[in-house]
Amino acid sequence: MLREYIRALPKVELHVHLVGSASVDTVLALAKRHPEAGVPTDRGELARFYEFRDFDHFLKVYWAVQSMLRDRDDIHVLVAGLAGELARQNVRYAEVTVTPYNHVLDGMAGDELLAGLASGRAEAQRDHGVELAWVFDIPGEKGVTAGRETLAFALGERPDGLVAFGLAGPEAGVGRAQFAPFFTAAREAGLHSVPHAGETTGPATVWSAVRDLGAERIGHGTSAATDPALLDHLVEHAIALEVCPTSNVRTGQVPSIAAHPVRRLLGHGVVVTLNTDDPPMFGATLEGEYLAVASTSGLRHAEVAALAANGVRASFLPPERKTELLAEISAVPAA
Repeated sequence: MLREYIRALPKVELHVHLVGSASVDTVLALAKRHPEAGVPTDRGELARFYEFRDFDHFLKVYWAVQSMLRDRDDIHVLVAGLAGELARQNVRYAEVTVTPYNHVLDGMAGDELLAGLASGRAEAQRDHGVELAWVFDIPGEKGVTAGRETLAFALGERPDGLVAFGLAGPEAGVGRAQFAPFFTAAREAGLHSVPHAGETTGPATVWSAVRDLGAERIGHGTSAATDPALLDHLVEHAIALEVCPTSNVRTGQVPSIAAHPVRRLLGHGVVVTLNTDDPPMFGATLEGEYLAVASTSGLRHAEVAALAANGVRASFLPPERKTELLAEISAVPAA
């Protein structure tokens, strides 16, 4: 019954990486076209390829998949495939993280990337009824040059659907503060601030994201659970966390969903949203995230609906669209 209820709820996805959303079939097709990338072309071998030893190993796999994206058609296939999977789970809206700097560095022309995003986004709305928005993020491990170039690309091109500016990649040794000028400029230009922080490092990284980058939402942010003062600050300022439980388990940040601090975050009153991060790579679905958290935390139907509503309220949808989705969530019968 709970599974059916979750499926019936209109949902939004606020933390999903475009490259990480590539389905197994898409990756297999790309691997056969680009064998030099070293990605397995056998389904069984690909499954083993996705057995991550740690976060660094996950990043190596992620970058191998990204290296196979060469033109607008590859990008379109990724976007359309993601939209189809979201529609299957009754996800109405998603803010998808794209890393332009990495694509350009890998040899893709900027206009090819933008053309693929635009055509894929149009197909998502037309064929699947899924509205997509973009978060252009900085690959933090590539430093201030990547920050400068990402900002220039975002503000110079400003494609339809671009709503936010982010920061991802490894956290250890990659201080948030060095990217402050780029986030200030992005916010002044009307983009929202949604950096990753507190996924693989402690609460100090989350504090820096809030204070130095003006974060309106935090990607992951799970280590905030160890700092009561930070939790109070997140609650007071309604800074939502984009929590990705299965991702945290698969990359070794927590031992299990049951051990995940999501219940502690909810109990403190933090605005928690559930998301998938890199779903096929982690064997995750948004429905599965809701079901796992609800089952291990003993959530009632009303609490599950509140999680779905959190996602809508924390999104960058226009107010009238938020009102519509919240009404739809409220209308789903609990039994």
